[in-house]
Amino acid sequence: MTATPAEPYTPNAPSARQPHSRAPRPAAGPPRQRPGRPRPLRRSAAHDSLLLLGLPLLAALALPAAFAGGGTRRWFGGRAEGQRAEAQAAKDAAAAAFYELDTAQRDLRISIETITAVDDSPAARQAVSGFEALGRRIDEVSGRYIAAVDAHDLDRDDLEASAAARARTELTAAKDELGRVKQELDRFAEGLGPLLGKAETQLARLAPAVERARQGLLAASNALDAVRESGLKADDLAARLAALAPELTKLNQGAGRHGVAETLERADRVVREAEAVRAEAERLPEKAAEIDHRLVSLRTRAEALGTRAGQVPQTLSELRRRFVAACWQDLQQVPEQAAADVEQARLKLREARAARDAQRWPDATALLSTVRALLNRTDEAVSAAGDRLRRLNAVQKDPQQEIDRTRFAIRDAQRLAMAGRSTPDPRHARPLDDSVARLDRAVATLEGRHPDYWHFLTETESVRQTVSHVVDQIRKERGGSA
Repeated sequence: MTATPAEPYTPNAPSARQPHSRAPRPAAGPPRQRPGRPRPLRRSAAHDSLLLLGLPLLAALALPAAFAGGGTRRWFGGRAEGQRAEAQAAKDAAAAAFYELDTAQRDLRISIETITAVDDSPAARQAVSGFEALGRRIDEVSGRYIAAVDAHDLDRDDLEASAAARARTELTAAKDELGRVKQELDRFAEGLGPLLGKAETQLARLAPAVERARQGLLAASNALDAVRESGLKADDLAARLAALAPELTKLNQGAGRHGVAETLERADRVVREAEAVRAEAERLPEKAAEIDHRLVSLRTRAEALGTRAGQVPQTLSELRRRFVAACWQDLQQVPEQAAADVEQARLKLREARAARDAQRWPDATALLSTVRALLNRTDEAVSAAGDRLRRLNAVQKDPQQEIDRTRFAIRDAQRLAMAGRSTPDPRHARPLDDSVARLDRAVATLEGRHPDYWHFLTETESVRQTVSHVVDQIRKERGGSA
């Protein structure tokens, strides 16, 4: 028995399952229909095939819409969509944390490079080690973040709710770990404050220091050119300035090659040396005039001392004639030594003149200093002979003046030692009593036919020095109130 396919329900049809036959259409006009029976639906071959497969018509009609070319639609529930959204939000938050950490690391790397460019201290090396350790820690957490991102495709059509929840958990953990490392990085950066401040200060000094060095060299060169235009050679200054050329080359090469600290030190050194060259160059005309004046002055003095030295033999002759040998014996070599010193001074003056003409300024200055020392020594020796005769003449004429002068010094010291005391301090009384005895013995040496006046003079002078020392000691002990 053959089954008849079910027809669609028609409200106006009493029985949808009754077979019927179509009447032939007439040539014109609408087709006729039997009274009381509805007109059946027209069915296509596809329609009949679906009915044969036993599918409900409504479900069958829905299939073409599901496979239509206008796009697809996900058919999982609302819970999965919510989990996907939360996972995507966790992914975005983790990406933001990763970006913040990467930016902070880049900024900190710049700070570390600034410090290492200037500072090579143990603290700076420790900072570099700490940054490297943080870098390894950042690489670890960044790797875990990237792995979490790669492990979950949140754009899949068939993403399950459990997979989305797992992705959200892992991405949130990655974000939290990135945040903790960022906090560690921030604390480390705060600790670099003193080192970074010092480094930035030195870097701020770098350009002005190099510019000052260049300007100093230019000023020295200009001063040297001006001196040469006046007819002075200044070869030694030119050599010193030329020696700074390699230093200028290194300054121009920059701190990137030679280091900030070394460049700053080199710039300061160039400034000092260039300033010294400039100052000496500007002073050179004055120095030349001064050397000319000293040449004339020392030559005049040498001539005058030569004349005075020629009078020393006459002075010694009078000393020998009027006083005992002890009064003049130590002056025997003065005439010969004075004549030799004057002659040596004249020779050095000629050498100084030659050095000045050749503009060898350091040599001329050194030779003039030698001449001055020789003339000073000659002046002292010649003056000693004349002073000896004058003093011996005075004491021979009136020794009492020297005696009274010494006794007054002793008595004044004794009054000071007794001020405010009933008995003097032995430390003060003893040397003063000894001074009295020494003066008495010196006066006794004046008796006789040939007194030693020179011994008398040197002894009374020594007594006065001893008394002066006691007075200074008393005043020091009393706080200067005496």
